[in-house]
Amino acid sequence: MSVDAENSQPVLQSYVGFDSITSQIEKKLLKRGFQFNVMVVGQSGLGKSTLINTIFASHLIDSKGRTQADEPSRQTVEIHSFTETIVENGVKLRLNIVDTPGYGDQVNNENCWEPIIKYIKDQHSSFLRKELTAMRDRYIQDTRIHCCLFFISPTGHSLKPIDIVVLKKLTEVVNVVPVIAKSDSLTIDERIAFKHRIKEEMAFHNIKLYPYASDEDDEQDNALNESIQDLIPFAVVGSEQTIVVDGKTVRGRQNRWGVINVENENHCEFIHLRNFLTRTHLQDLIETTSMIHYESFRSKQLLALKESGQQQSNH
Repeated sequence: MSVDAENSQPVLQSYVGFDSITSQIEKKLLKRGFQFNVMVVGQSGLGKSTLINTIFASHLIDSKGRTQADEPSRQTVEIHSFTETIVENGVKLRLNIVDTPGYGDQVNNENCWEPIIKYIKDQHSSFLRKELTAMRDRYIQDTRIHCCLFFISPTGHSLKPIDIVVLKKLTEVVNVVPVIAKSDSLTIDERIAFKHRIKEEMAFHNIKLYPYASDEDDEQDNALNESIQDLIPFAVVGSEQTIVVDGKTVRGRQNRWGVINVENENHCEFIHLRNFLTRTHLQDLIETTSMIHYESFRSKQLLALKESGQQQSNH
């Protein structure tokens, strides 16, 4: 066996074959499929269901917003979960969407975030119980929330006080990605100014958003994450309708002022959000949930169990 003097690594004299491990892993993963859990948080009427359906290019969930002006608003935050399996080029994605209708819809919204935080922590707790079981499953079903899309109303002014409180609570337990909903209701200048104010408010209140800095990231990862952080909050428009623009069928809306093509980055930032969630950061969102948010929850729970056991033994 010879040694590469520059890298101090042994040089193989013939082909061994362990470079095929990546294809072996891919084969197993493709057979098993992937799990991705998304939570949507925001007031009724901001197009949460429509945006999810637009991102995944299929009708996955129906709107839970009020359809009539005189329809009574929900008295509490109700948690609804929908699971669909979608397949693209042989890759199976089991998509779990958690909707939180009723959030922020009341006159008094005090503590309206508590059912949401409880739900997120309950998923961590459930996973931990299964993990600590003596005869645990080979593959534990993962219901931990990997991404929380937080919908901001396109007021053009600033974040509401309740939004700041809820964002601070959420960022402690989940990867939060804020979006300005129905951004076509703002002019380009209004949108730029609104995004700038939101960024300032988040910085002032020390709200830490995903993606986070990591020692494992290389220059390319850092550059990509910086470009994402520059875009946050994503100003988006969702639409399940198709329209024809210059002979091409696109998803968008037509109104008396013209056409809104959701996949045109000059019209909105939907395409950047979709690429971020599905094409560049899907796996990292899953890993970050496990390695940061769940690990933090797990260590606190195990420490509490240890202290409880020590107190009992002392008595």
